[in-house]
Amino acid sequence: MKKIIIFGGGSGLSQMLKGLKLFPIDITAVVSVSDNGGSTLRLRKDFNIPAVGDISKVLMAMSNTDQDIVNLMNYRFKQSKSLGNHSIKNLLLTALLEQKGDFASAIPVLAKLLDIEGKVLPITEDNAELVGITSDDKKICGETSITKCKKKIKRIMYDKDVKANPEVLKAIKEADLIIFSSGSLLTSIIPNIILKEVVEAIQKSKAPKLYICNLVTQPGETDEFKVSDHIKVLEEYLGKGTISMVLANNVEIPHDLVEKYATVEQKDPVLLDEQNLTEMHIRTVKDKIYTIEDGVLRHDTLKTAYLVFSILMENDL
Repeated sequence: MKKIIIFGGGSGLSQMLKGLKLFPIDITAVVSVSDNGGSTLRLRKDFNIPAVGDISKVLMAMSNTDQDIVNLMNYRFKQSKSLGNHSIKNLLLTALLEQKGDFASAIPVLAKLLDIEGKVLPITEDNAELVGITSDDKKICGETSITKCKKKIKRIMYDKDVKANPEVLKAIKEADLIIFSSGSLLTSIIPNIILKEVVEAIQKSKAPKLYICNLVTQPGETDEFKVSDHIKVLEEYLGKGTISMVLANNVEIPHDLVEKYATVEQKDPVLLDEQNLTEMHIRTVKDKIYTIEDGVLRHDTLKTAYLVFSILMENDL
């Protein structure tokens, strides 16, 4: 069975995994653990642990258990002041961290409960915060603050020395395809590739490196970005020429939805600039990879996963 490793965090990675898990692929999902919002922030403060929210979300996306268990895991206590807004899955993962001492021992227990094939790995076991350096050299501390920052962020780093998860380095070495998921470029994808050991392992790997491009821009992060601009930012951390392929949408999004996103969320469709990608020696895999769910634009999980699987099965990989 072919092996993939996919880097991301939060909703973007979860959406990808819902489709990929349906194919005969050995999946290792690597998740950033620097989220500092909502329930996760309170748990980090109370227990001095890395962020659990994105990991629990990704575990749920890979789960093969029945819907009753899924509903239970996603349940949040909304009436309680002490438990307010904590989900069962976040509390369970926190409890397992308390019992087992680290993610390496805690995640497999929850994965077994959720009937998961494949692996979910944190990029690090360290409890660290993201720091963004703005264009005028100001430091913005914390993922939430970086997301809300109106100044351009020119660099992402951690607030202290962080050690890469050795299981991640092993999975990179064994992978037949290395994927960088759609999702927030600055706070979901890049936190995985600011660790020297991870970048070195990726550069040494002979596996193709695929980027699944976002459908729309993110205000303050990727305004006016085309597909090639996303890759240029990734390669500021990975090294020029690291990305060999990109999977991008090439079908026009309905005008009324484009207007809604532009007006309400200040987001615009990411345009596919094939000429620039050709000049960068990047192979483009293009198709309609979006779907609309309840008025929300999302990656089509099944279509995107099928295209990834097709790439993986090519004879030259």
